[in-house]
Amino acid sequence: MSGFQSSTAATPSTDTEDHAAGLLLEWLAPDTALGLKNATLVESIQSPYQRIDVYDTPQFGRAYRLDGRFMASEGDEYFYHECIVHPAALGLPALRSALIVGGGDGGSAREILKYPGVERVVVAELDAQVIEVTRRHLPGIACGAFDDPRLRICVGDGRDYVAKANARGEQFDMVVFDLTEADGSASALHAPAFFEQIKQLLGPHGVLCLHLGAPLFQAELVRRLLRDLGACFKHVRPGTLYIPLYGTLWAFACASDTYDPATVSCATIDGRLHQFGMTGLRYYNAQLHPALFALPTALRRSLLP
Repeated sequence: MSGFQSSTAATPSTDTEDHAAGLLLEWLAPDTALGLKNATLVESIQSPYQRIDVYDTPQFGRAYRLDGRFMASEGDEYFYHECIVHPAALGLPALRSALIVGGGDGGSAREILKYPGVERVVVAELDAQVIEVTRRHLPGIACGAFDDPRLRICVGDGRDYVAKANARGEQFDMVVFDLTEADGSASALHAPAFFEQIKQLLGPHGVLCLHLGAPLFQAELVRRLLRDLGACFKHVRPGTLYIPLYGTLWAFACASDTYDPATVSCATIDGRLHQFGMTGLRYYNAQLHPALFALPTALRRSLLP
């Protein structure tokens, strides 16, 4: 076998492409899809920005999609949300403030708010209906995060919020991109110019965390994002994990001028998890920390210079 042949990223499906032979399809590439059997539509609405669908599935419990792409489910959302936050956050000297660009389901905010030193979290979400629908149908993702007095919701374009925050001289210890995929409507928020604006927004030891896509099916996209991040930040550390709802290996990255989370030891991670009372995480742990950043040889050759 010659290995995976990376395909051009899938475009959001149309109504007629969402289902085939009784399966609800999640397109990984134009010629590859994950199919879920016996999924039941709970609600479908068209917001000013995108179609929001909520499904009950026997495999993952309740899940939601934006423009035909799965975002999160009750059954496995913690795979993604714990790993987009904790591998970077636990190594910071202090985490007092965080900006989440996107994140309308509240999962990333939930994880950040577990840190006792956090004083301020801003969720800059474009679509208010994502917040409303997920709070109503999937409250277990946010777990009350939107009611925390430390959290502020800013509905609108994340680029506008970042530009205004920079003009005000604001800074954050951590920025998380919890967005739709970089090859779609969120492409402008994954552009080099926006990375530069995020860099300006970060404090002296700040870190940006974001997901990159499916490296086995979107290698060109992941390579480009890593290259653009590397042109902006001194340290860019990619990692991977398998996300069942997405049906494939998924890549993420941590970017900073001062900090590489892969250099933080298992002992340090374990100590801080206990210090902060975060012994109830369901996916991430101290032993997993170095494994997240250990890329398979083929991926390292494919994605890195």
